[in-house]
Amino acid sequence: MIPPSFIQDLLARTDIADVVGKYVTLKKAGINYKGLCPFHGEKSPSFIVSPSRQTYHCFGCGVHGNAVGFIMEFGGMGFVDAVKDLAQMQGMPVPDDNLRPEERERQKQVKARQLALTDVMAQATKHWKQQLKKSPRAVAYLKGRGLTGEIAAHFALGYAPDSWRGLASAFPDYNEPLLVESGLVIAHEAEGDNEAKRYDRFRDRIMFPIRNPQGEVIGFGGRVLDKGEPKYLNSPETPVFVKGRELYGLYEGRAALRNKGYAIVTEGYMDVVALAQWGFGNAVATLGTACSHEHVQKLFRFTEHIVFSFDGDAAGRRAAGRALEAALPFATDTRRLSFLFLPAEHDPDSYIREHGAEGFEACVKKAVPLSRQLIEHASADCDLDSAEGRARLLTQAIPLIAQLPEGALRGLIADDLAQTARTAAEEVRRRLDERLTERQQAAERGTERGPGRRPGQHGAQTAHGDGGHPGPDGIPTFEPDGHDASGASSEPFWEPESAYGADPYAGQSTDWKSKGKWQGKWQDKGEGKWQGKGGAGGRWQSRGRVPERRPLPRTATPLDRIVWVLVSHSAAWEQLPVAAHDLLCDQPAPYGLFFRWLDRLVHDQGALSGDEVLVQMRATAADASNPPGAAPHPGDDGDAALADLAQRIQRLHDIDTLPDPVADLIQLVRPLELDALREELDLLLQSGELSDAAEARKLELLRLTRDLKLEISQGRPISGR
Repeated sequence: MIPPSFIQDLLARTDIADVVGKYVTLKKAGINYKGLCPFHGEKSPSFIVSPSRQTYHCFGCGVHGNAVGFIMEFGGMGFVDAVKDLAQMQGMPVPDDNLRPEERERQKQVKARQLALTDVMAQATKHWKQQLKKSPRAVAYLKGRGLTGEIAAHFALGYAPDSWRGLASAFPDYNEPLLVESGLVIAHEAEGDNEAKRYDRFRDRIMFPIRNPQGEVIGFGGRVLDKGEPKYLNSPETPVFVKGRELYGLYEGRAALRNKGYAIVTEGYMDVVALAQWGFGNAVATLGTACSHEHVQKLFRFTEHIVFSFDGDAAGRRAAGRALEAALPFATDTRRLSFLFLPAEHDPDSYIREHGAEGFEACVKKAVPLSRQLIEHASADCDLDSAEGRARLLTQAIPLIAQLPEGALRGLIADDLAQTARTAAEEVRRRLDERLTERQQAAERGTERGPGRRPGQHGAQTAHGDGGHPGPDGIPTFEPDGHDASGASSEPFWEPESAYGADPYAGQSTDWKSKGKWQGKWQDKGEGKWQGKGGAGGRWQSRGRVPERRPLPRTATPLDRIVWVLVSHSAAWEQLPVAAHDLLCDQPAPYGLFFRWLDRLVHDQGALSGDEVLVQMRATAADASNPPGAAPHPGDDGDAALADLAQRIQRLHDIDTLPDPVADLIQLVRPLELDALREELDLLLQSGELSDAAEARKLELLRLTRDLKLEISQGRPISGR
């Protein structure tokens, strides 16, 4: 655990203007600084950095926080990784109270090895970029594909010359073992009369650096310029590169993902680069593998809408089927999944070059929604004109529908299936319930494998995931994303040309009627800060505050009730809007700690029963407080908080089921949203900002506050006094 005192000292030594200024052009505006918001597209600056408060705030989209929060939001990082990044900027070593010396040393060695590999690949990237500028043939090839120098620089494209030992001029020692370990060089040991051989893996190819979300180069894809085999050649897997986990273009497309509001998943590097050239910088590509659970989960951290783009041939349909099955467990009521099928003779690159951006945009708008694609996928080999074919459809579709999270979407697709199969909706729902019961029983026996769960992993295990470690106060860490660490120049190689669009984000609300049971009195409306209108991405991103541990009141509060509902119905967490996730996860300890922990738990293990969640809360706290071979840490508030909260919730009320837990949760969150709106309005008034954007935001906040007050009053019973 990172001590809170260290985080406070780190923030005290940090000038937020220096941190933000690395990524945003800031101009002095009175006692503050002003610039264009990096989190949404705007032409007039509404992004304010306050050195006196050491905070940032955007009056356009509502994001705000401190230096740690900015690094988290800009890079999509977890709290621990953002603290480490900021500490590295300040030259401060990060302490960790829970790690044993030998574990700390092991992690240090692993980190050093990973850093050495990424340094080698960054050097190769620089070398191949220089070689591209020197090769008229390679430049002509890229121009022939419709790419400009700006796009080539944006993706750090390069050229590996047709030389067996081309990298010998880039590294002082061509026999360096790291060149082999990184996959840049192939080595054959001497055997018999044959001498040892050592040569470049990539030769006469356009090079596509593959960057992780932190911006570090972790691998390469190489494409032949002329006819040759293989057409694409990828780096082998290394300690820093696993093809099934990474997405090409995700780092380069973070801003476009926020502005466009959706991600396009393609199958090739050139598709991503070509779409970016035509204004679709929100495209990513899998690295020669089928779309996986990890790909979908990673994308939902950046957007709530994913469009899978496939060729219209048989192979494209099969790939769409695999993507569908990978995405089903994450298809909540607040997320969108669509499937775009281009004509068989086209891929995204060729289609957009022939039909232009408007033609491709029209195709995206006509993408098949998940509900229809699921039934079409299940009915591909079924004769729906015969009873046998319709029975086969039911047999193939119901297991797919059962993979969807609990919610309205699952029931509506079941009704659509009943209509397609010409059978009663009640019959489909009965068979679906049977399938869900079988899955639940299999999960309890440890034989059902879901996304993020290893075979044989039972519900009583901790929710840290595969190799995960708890962060401060026991908060599980999230996979970090960040800024380009390679230092690569974005200077165009030839004439600059680029354009990116922006789509507004549409929210939604839910009506509610009070249901369920609860004992205790409501005393407060919750504490903490909310990000306002921001919140791109499906996962929680803190604003960087050190969670404050407050004494628990003796009677039940609205936050207690929210915890109780989520313990009883953990599946409801995935059905809440993103803004609700952010708002809840930013509550003071122990509540914010619980919501962040639950977020990781549901991601790793799926929905659990109330009793299982309570067991996990106690087990996680016990594991974090007493690591193997280490002395207990009874003073760690974060470790004890989950166990204390579990005991409190169980004491206040029995774990029970509710008819509509999501609606209950939405209504309970409304007062917290109202407090957040009031807080943002107060901050805006205190800032003295008089720009058109600020005035428009004031009016919008007043309107939202009024509407929310009315909604809350209509949802509450009339007082009997």
